[in-house]
Parts: sequence; structure tokens; C-alpha cells
Amino acid sequence: MKYHRLNELLELLQPAWQKESDLNLLAFLQKLAQESGFSGPLSELTDDVLIYHLKMREADDHAEIPGLKKDYEMDFKTALLRARGVIKDDE
Repeated sequence: MKYHRLNELLELLQPAWQKESDLNLLAFLQKLAQESGFSGPLSELTDDVLIYHLKMREADDHAEIPGLKKDYEMDFKTALLRARGVIKDDE
């Protein structure tokens, strides 16, 4: 895990864990794993699963997934034209 990922995980983990301070760290990580649908051993739980789950944990069910908003298009036709280079981004 790179340092920036570790820092991001710790920033997200701290406030969430403080809300459930009766749990030890491993019990809290196990709870997060179960909430996210991860069923393997904790040793195989990735930082990506934890980070995205912590970001989306208290979000609305229809909230946009972090990192995907930049690729969002209102309709399929616009997305297709942009992918083919017909529509250019102003960058």
C-alpha cells in the first residue's frame, strides 16, 4: 500500500471508528468487510474495498461512486460520441 493510500484510509477510518468505539480495530474492520459484502479472510481485504466502502458507507443509495463522476454522461449517445473523439473536451 502506498503512503497516500494509507493516509487516505486512516483519515476515513478514524471518524467512522470513533462512532463505534466499543469495537476493537479488528472487530471494526471485520464489520466493514461484512457491510461491503467481502466474505474472504481479513488478510485478503484490500485497501480499495475499505476506502470505497468508508466513502460510500453513509451516502445515499443512489449517490455517485467516487472516481466515476468524471466519466459520467447524461446519455449513451453523448458518451459514445465523446469516446470516438467526435465531441472534444475543453482541456
